[in-house]
Amino acid sequence: MAALENKIDFTVIFTATNANPNGDPLNGNRPRESYDGLGEISDVCIKRKIRNRLQDMGEKIFVQSDDRCDDGCDSLRARAESSEALKAITKGKNTNRELYAKTACEEWIDVRSFGQVFAFKGDNVSVGVRGPVSVQQAVSISPVDIVSMQITKSVNGESGKEGKASDTMGMKHRVEFGLYVVNGSINCQLAEKTGFSEEDAEKIKEALLTLFENDCSSARPEGSMEVCRLYWWKHDCKMPKHSSAKVHRSVKIALKEGVSRAKRFHDYAITLEELDGTAPEIFDLV
Repeated sequence: MAALENKIDFTVIFTATNANPNGDPLNGNRPRESYDGLGEISDVCIKRKIRNRLQDMGEKIFVQSDDRCDDGCDSLRARAESSEALKAITKGKNTNRELYAKTACEEWIDVRSFGQVFAFKGDNVSVGVRGPVSVQQAVSISPVDIVSMQITKSVNGESGKEGKASDTMGMKHRVEFGLYVVNGSINCQLAEKTGFSEEDAEKIKEALLTLFENDCSSARPEGSMEVCRLYWWKHDCKMPKHSSAKVHRSVKIALKEGVSRAKRFHDYAITLEELDGTAPEIFDLV
Protein backbone atom coordinates (compact mmCIF):
# COMPACT_ATOMS: atom_id res chain seq x y z
CA MET A 1 0.00 0.00 0.00
CA ALA A 2 1.20 3.51 -0.84
CA ALA A 3 2.38 5.57 2.12
CA LEU A 4 0.48 8.76 2.93
CA GLU A 5 2.58 11.64 1.56
CA ASN A 6 0.07 14.50 1.83
CA LYS A 7 -1.61 15.88 4.91
CA ILE A 8 -5.41 15.75 4.75
CA ASP A 9 -8.04 17.96 6.37
CA PHE A 10 -11.76 17.43 6.03
CA THR A 11 -15.07 19.04 6.95
CA VAL A 12 -18.40 17.21 6.86
CA ILE A 13 -21.71 19.10 6.88
CA PHE A 14 -24.81 17.08 7.71
CA THR A 15 -28.37 17.55 8.92
CA ALA A 16 -30.57 15.98 11.58
CA THR A 17 -34.31 16.23 11.06
CA ASN A 18 -36.67 14.92 13.75
CA ALA A 19 -33.91 12.71 15.10
CA ASN A 20 -31.79 12.27 18.21
CA PRO A 21 -28.26 12.41 16.77
CA ASN A 22 -26.47 11.60 20.05
CA GLY A 23 -28.36 11.17 23.32
CA ASP A 24 -26.78 12.18 26.62
CA PRO A 25 -27.13 9.29 29.13
CA LEU A 26 -26.65 11.73 32.03
CA ASN A 27 -29.58 13.86 30.86
CA GLY A 28 -32.36 11.36 30.19
CA ASN A 29 -30.94 10.60 26.72
CA ARG A 30 -31.87 14.08 25.48
CA PRO A 31 -29.90 15.22 22.42
CA ARG A 32 -26.63 16.79 23.51
CA GLU A 33 -26.48 20.58 23.48
CA SER A 34 -24.10 23.27 24.70
CA TYR A 35 -24.94 26.00 27.21
CA ASP A 36 -25.58 28.23 24.17
CA GLY A 37 -28.21 25.83 22.86
CA LEU A 38 -26.07 24.50 20.02
CA GLY A 39 -26.47 20.82 19.23
CA GLU A 40 -23.46 18.60 19.87
CA ILE A 41 -22.38 15.12 18.80
CA SER A 42 -19.36 13.59 20.53
CA ASP A 43 -16.24 12.64 18.58
CA VAL A 44 -16.64 9.13 19.99
CA CYS A 45 -20.07 8.87 18.37
CA ILE A 46 -18.69 10.05 15.00
CA LYS A 47 -15.81 7.55 15.14
CA ARG A 48 -18.25 4.78 16.03
CA LYS A 49 -20.16 5.49 12.81
CA ILE A 50 -16.93 5.57 10.79
CA ARG A 51 -15.92 2.22 12.24
CA ASN A 52 -19.34 0.77 11.37
CA ARG A 53 -19.06 1.96 7.78
CA LEU A 54 -15.54 0.53 7.45
CA GLN A 55 -16.85 -2.75 8.83
CA ASP A 56 -19.63 -2.68 6.22
CA MET A 57 -16.90 -2.32 3.58
CA GLY A 58 -15.36 -5.59 4.76
CA GLU A 59 -12.54 -4.12 6.86
CA LYS A 60 -11.39 -5.74 10.12
CA ILE A 61 -12.36 -3.61 13.13
CA PHE A 62 -10.91 -3.98 16.62
CA VAL A 63 -13.41 -1.82 18.56
CA GLN A 64 -16.66 -3.40 17.42
CA SER A 65 -20.04 -2.71 18.99
CA ASP A 66 -21.70 -5.81 20.45
CA ASP A 67 -24.61 -5.78 17.99
CA ARG A 68 -22.17 -5.73 15.06
CA CYS A 69 -19.70 -8.36 16.27
CA ASP A 70 -18.55 -10.45 13.30
CA ASP A 71 -15.78 -12.58 14.81
CA GLY A 72 -17.38 -14.20 17.86
CA CYS A 73 -15.25 -12.22 20.34
CA ASP A 74 -17.18 -10.79 23.28
CA SER A 75 -14.53 -8.30 24.47
CA LEU A 76 -11.47 -6.37 23.34
CA ARG A 77 -9.26 -8.75 25.32
CA ALA A 78 -10.79 -11.74 23.55
CA ARG A 79 -10.27 -10.07 20.17
CA ALA A 80 -6.64 -9.28 20.92
CA GLU A 81 -6.02 -12.81 22.18
CA SER A 82 -7.68 -14.29 19.09
CA SER A 83 -4.88 -12.87 16.94
CA GLU A 84 -2.25 -15.56 16.41
CA ALA A 85 0.33 -12.92 15.45
CA LEU A 86 -0.16 -10.98 18.70
CA LYS A 87 -0.24 -14.19 20.73
CA ALA A 88 3.18 -15.15 19.37
CA ILE A 89 4.64 -11.75 20.33
CA THR A 90 3.40 -11.97 23.95
CA LYS A 91 4.64 -15.52 24.59
CA GLY A 92 7.99 -14.49 26.04
CA LYS A 93 8.70 -12.61 29.25
CA ASN A 94 9.57 -9.32 27.55
CA THR A 95 7.00 -8.24 25.01
CA ASN A 96 8.32 -6.19 22.11
CA ARG A 97 5.94 -3.22 22.36
CA GLU A 98 6.95 -1.75 19.00
CA LEU A 99 6.35 -5.04 17.18
CA TYR A 100 3.07 -5.53 19.07
CA ALA A 101 1.82 -2.09 17.96
CA LYS A 102 2.97 -2.65 14.36
CA THR A 103 1.21 -6.01 14.19
CA ALA A 104 -2.03 -4.64 15.65
CA CYS A 105 -1.99 -1.78 13.14
CA GLU A 106 -1.53 -4.22 10.27
CA GLU A 107 -4.47 -6.32 11.44
CA TRP A 108 -7.14 -3.71 12.25
CA ILE A 109 -7.84 -0.57 10.21
CA ASP A 110 -9.36 1.34 13.14
CA VAL A 111 -6.20 0.79 15.21
CA ARG A 112 -3.95 2.25 12.51
CA SER A 113 -6.50 5.05 11.92
CA PHE A 114 -7.60 6.21 15.39
CA GLY A 115 -5.04 4.50 17.60
CA GLN A 116 -5.74 2.22 20.56
CA VAL A 117 -4.53 1.38 24.06
CA PHE A 118 -3.94 -2.33 24.64
CA ALA A 119 -4.04 -2.65 28.42
CA PHE A 120 -5.98 -5.48 30.03
CA LYS A 121 -6.37 -6.48 33.67
CA GLY A 122 -3.70 -8.91 34.80
CA ASP A 123 -1.34 -8.28 31.87
CA ASN A 124 2.21 -7.19 32.64
CA VAL A 125 2.49 -5.02 29.55
CA SER A 126 0.45 -2.23 28.01
CA VAL A 127 0.85 -0.88 24.48
CA GLY A 128 -0.40 2.48 23.23
CA VAL A 129 -0.87 3.44 19.58
CA ARG A 130 -1.42 7.05 18.46
CA GLY A 131 -3.53 7.19 15.33
CA PRO A 132 -3.20 9.75 12.51
CA VAL A 133 -6.95 10.36 12.07
CA SER A 134 -8.34 12.91 14.51
CA VAL A 135 -12.02 13.88 14.60
CA GLN A 136 -13.53 16.80 16.47
CA GLN A 137 -16.98 16.80 18.02
CA ALA A 138 -19.79 17.93 15.71
CA VAL A 139 -21.53 21.21 16.57
CA SER A 140 -24.64 22.73 15.01
CA ILE A 141 -24.45 26.11 13.30
CA SER A 142 -27.61 27.43 14.98
CA PRO A 143 -29.25 26.61 18.32
CA VAL A 144 -31.46 23.53 18.07
CA ASP A 145 -35.03 23.06 19.26
CA ILE A 146 -35.41 19.85 21.26
CA VAL A 147 -38.92 18.36 21.32
CA SER A 148 -39.84 15.87 24.05
CA MET A 149 -42.71 13.44 23.64
CA GLN A 150 -44.25 11.18 26.26
CA ILE A 151 -44.69 7.60 25.09
CA THR A 152 -46.39 4.51 26.54
CA LYS A 153 -46.08 0.76 26.22
CA SER A 154 -49.19 -1.20 25.27
CA VAL A 155 -48.14 -4.36 27.12
CA ASN A 156 -46.50 -5.28 30.45
CA GLY A 157 -42.98 -6.65 30.36
CA GLU A 158 -43.85 -9.25 33.04
CA SER A 159 -46.96 -11.39 33.46
CA GLY A 160 -49.21 -11.50 36.51
CA LYS A 161 -49.99 -7.79 36.66
CA GLU A 162 -53.60 -6.64 36.42
CA GLY A 163 -52.83 -3.00 35.61
CA LYS A 164 -50.02 -1.33 33.78
CA ALA A 165 -46.51 -1.59 35.24
CA SER A 166 -44.68 1.47 36.59
CA ASP A 167 -42.40 1.59 33.54
CA THR A 168 -45.29 1.96 31.08
CA MET A 169 -44.66 5.67 30.62
CA GLY A 170 -41.51 7.01 29.01
CA MET A 171 -40.02 9.96 27.15
CA LYS A 172 -38.60 10.31 23.66
CA HIS A 173 -36.59 13.33 22.53
CA ARG A 174 -35.66 14.67 19.11
CA VAL A 175 -34.07 17.63 17.37
CA GLU A 176 -36.53 19.28 15.00
CA PHE A 177 -33.74 20.39 12.66
CA GLY A 178 -30.04 21.00 12.98
CA LEU A 179 -27.19 21.62 10.57
CA TYR A 180 -24.04 20.10 12.07
CA VAL A 181 -20.39 20.49 11.12
CA VAL A 182 -17.58 18.10 12.05
CA ASN A 183 -13.91 18.74 11.27
CA GLY A 184 -11.02 16.33 11.16
CA SER A 185 -7.47 15.78 9.93
CA ILE A 186 -5.05 13.02 8.94
CA ASN A 187 -1.46 13.48 10.10
CA CYS A 188 1.31 12.11 7.87
CA GLN A 189 3.93 11.68 10.61
CA LEU A 190 1.60 9.49 12.69
CA ALA A 191 0.47 7.68 9.53
CA GLU A 192 4.09 6.61 8.97
CA LYS A 193 4.19 5.04 12.43
CA THR A 194 0.94 3.09 12.09
CA GLY A 195 1.19 2.20 8.40
CA PHE A 196 -1.91 4.22 7.50
CA SER A 197 -1.89 4.47 3.69
CA GLU A 198 -3.38 6.42 0.78
CA GLU A 199 -5.83 3.56 0.31
CA ASP A 200 -6.89 3.83 3.97
CA ALA A 201 -7.49 7.57 3.50
CA GLU A 202 -9.80 6.84 0.57
CA LYS A 203 -11.74 4.39 2.74
CA ILE A 204 -12.12 7.04 5.45
CA LYS A 205 -13.42 9.45 2.79
CA GLU A 206 -15.97 6.87 1.59
CA ALA A 207 -17.05 6.23 5.18
CA LEU A 208 -17.64 9.97 5.72
CA LEU A 209 -19.66 10.27 2.52
CA THR A 210 -21.92 7.40 3.62
CA LEU A 211 -21.76 8.09 7.36
CA PHE A 212 -25.40 7.34 8.17
CA GLU A 213 -26.01 4.30 5.98
CA ASN A 214 -27.06 1.25 8.02
CA ASP A 215 -27.30 3.53 11.08
CA CYS A 216 -31.06 3.82 11.44
CA SER A 217 -32.76 3.24 14.80
CA SER A 218 -35.83 4.35 16.71
CA ALA A 219 -33.96 7.53 17.66
CA ARG A 220 -32.66 8.07 14.11
CA PRO A 221 -35.22 6.84 11.57
CA GLU A 222 -33.99 6.10 8.05
CA GLY A 223 -33.47 9.38 6.20
CA SER A 224 -33.49 11.60 9.28
CA MET A 225 -29.67 11.99 9.23
CA GLU A 226 -28.10 13.11 5.96
CA VAL A 227 -24.58 14.00 4.84
CA CYS A 228 -24.94 17.10 2.67
CA ARG A 229 -21.41 18.14 1.76
CA LEU A 230 -17.83 17.01 2.28
CA TYR A 231 -14.76 19.21 1.89
CA TRP A 232 -11.59 17.14 1.45
CA TRP A 233 -8.30 19.06 1.44
CA LYS A 234 -5.32 17.03 0.22
CA HIS A 235 -2.29 19.26 0.73
CA ASP A 236 0.79 19.18 -1.50
CA CYS A 237 3.13 18.08 1.29
CA LYS A 238 3.31 16.54 4.74
CA MET A 239 3.64 19.90 6.54
CA PRO A 240 1.50 22.51 4.71
CA LYS A 241 1.81 26.22 5.43
CA HIS A 242 -1.85 26.50 6.49
CA SER A 243 -2.81 25.03 9.86
CA SER A 244 -5.80 22.69 10.18
CA ALA A 245 -7.62 25.34 12.22
CA LYS A 246 -7.24 27.91 9.42
CA VAL A 247 -8.30 25.40 6.78
CA HIS A 248 -11.42 24.46 8.73
CA ARG A 249 -12.26 28.14 9.29
CA SER A 250 -12.22 28.73 5.54
CA VAL A 251 -15.70 27.18 5.35
CA LYS A 252 -18.15 29.96 6.21
CA ILE A 253 -21.76 29.07 7.06
CA ALA A 254 -24.54 31.54 7.88
CA LEU A 255 -28.30 31.81 7.59
CA LYS A 256 -29.43 33.25 4.28
CA GLU A 257 -30.81 36.76 4.29
CA GLY A 258 -34.46 36.79 5.31
CA VAL A 259 -34.30 33.39 7.03
CA SER A 260 -34.86 33.64 10.78
CA ARG A 261 -35.17 29.94 11.55
CA ALA A 262 -33.59 27.21 9.45
CA LYS A 263 -35.66 24.18 8.52
CA ARG A 264 -33.52 22.70 5.75
CA PHE A 265 -29.96 22.62 4.40
CA HIS A 266 -30.66 25.23 1.72
CA ASP A 267 -31.65 27.83 4.33
CA TYR A 268 -27.91 28.35 4.88
CA ALA A 269 -25.40 30.17 2.69
CA ILE A 270 -22.09 28.28 2.55
CA THR A 271 -18.99 29.93 1.13
CA LEU A 272 -15.36 28.88 0.94
CA GLU A 273 -12.50 31.29 1.59
CA GLU A 274 -9.66 30.73 -0.85
CA LEU A 275 -6.34 29.79 0.69
CA ASP A 276 -3.13 30.16 -1.27
CA GLY A 277 -2.13 26.84 -2.80
CA THR A 278 -4.90 24.89 -1.05
CA ALA A 279 -8.15 23.91 -2.75
CA PRO A 280 -10.42 21.13 -1.50
CA GLU A 281 -12.24 18.41 -3.36
CA ILE A 282 -15.94 19.17 -2.76
CA PHE A 283 -18.65 16.51 -2.71
CA ASP A 284 -22.22 17.85 -2.89
CA LEU A 285 -24.77 15.20 -1.95
CA VAL A 286 -28.01 17.25 -1.88
